[in-house]
Parts: sequence; structure tokens; C-alpha cells
Amino acid sequence: MKAAGSDTTRDVYEKNAEDYDRNRARAFFEARWLSRFADTIPQGARVLDLGCGAGEPIAAWLIGEGFQITGVDFSQAMLEIAEKRWPKGDWRHGDMRTLDLGDCFQAIIAWNSFFHLTKDEQRACLPRLARHLEPGGVMMVTVGPKDGVATGTVEGDTVYHASLSAAEYAARLEDCGLRLTAYMAEDAWCDYHSVLLARKDAGA
Repeated sequence: MKAAGSDTTRDVYEKNAEDYDRNRARAFFEARWLSRFADTIPQGARVLDLGCGAGEPIAAWLIGEGFQITGVDFSQAMLEIAEKRWPKGDWRHGDMRTLDLGDCFQAIIAWNSFFHLTKDEQRACLPRLARHLEPGGVMMVTVGPKDGVATGTVEGDTVYHASLSAAEYAARLEDCGLRLTAYMAEDAWCDYHSVLLARKDAGA
């Protein structure tokens, strides 16, 4: 799948881990969505942070709010930075395309990571995410504003982005026992990120 983008995106993060971490915005433009996410799950909940990178600023915020974080990333170089910051943290090298932790969480967040998968990989990944979520659990994911493929950059190197339509996300989430509870495309209060929230049915 190297030509499609996900593997080359991993290579870009491996190459640029320290520079990316140093330059990553920490102004917490994500605060409204993070607060909304936190308000929907129990205090001290176990949260799976997919594409956690070096842990700043998303995992750091969640840790500061008292949540128990398991961070997973496909870039070993990014994880090494996170491990230095939180030596006792639960940091795991893994790929959401083949995710199988043998565990369930009360919440999952995939901020600026899930959209690096191709559309077909996203379709295949959603059931995997659902299997890692406890009944009644919440998932928050950043996606694209519409169905399509695009590119971005990390420290000047090209990375791959893809998105399904909001309608397809809603339908595929429902197939996995999750219901879309919130969606906003290009939220101006969140640096124009497109964000979706979903909750797993209590009986799923």
C-alpha cells in the first residue's frame, strides 16, 4: 500500500518526529471538542488514543484531566518522545489498520490520524475501532469535510489524507453498533478541523 499513502505517511512521521513535535501547535484550539468528549465519559475513564504521536497536546490534556491513556502510534520515533515524557505511560507501537489489542476502552480518540488512511482502509478500520469500545463508549475522530482524497504536509513532506462522506460515516458507524451524535465540517473554532463524535449502543 506504499503508493497509496498510509505507509509513506508513516515514513514521513518517522523522519520528522522531533521537528514535528517541536513545531506542533499547542494553543489548544481543540479545547471545545476535547471538553465535549470528556463530558461524555466517566471521570478517570480508560481512553485509547490512536495516532497519539509524541503525546502533545492531546494525550497531555487527557492525562491532565485524569483519564487513563493508552497511546498507540505507527511511528516508533514519535512514541519514543512520548515515552520520555511519561515513562510510566502505556505507549504501544501499532497500526490502526491491523489493530487488535485484546482490550476494550470507555473512549477512543483518533485526532489527526484516522484521516491518513485510505477510504477503503477507513471502511475496514471502523469495525476494528468498534470492537475496542465498550458498550456505551464514545469515539471522537477527525475526518475530512467531504468525500475525497487530499494531501497535506509534515515539515515540508507530503502526507496523505482521505475522507468518506458524513452520510457514509453515519451508515457505517451504525453497521458497527455506533450512532453518530455530532459532526461538524471545517469548524472555524477548531482550526477548520472536521470532527465527528459517535457512541456505541449500550447493548452492542
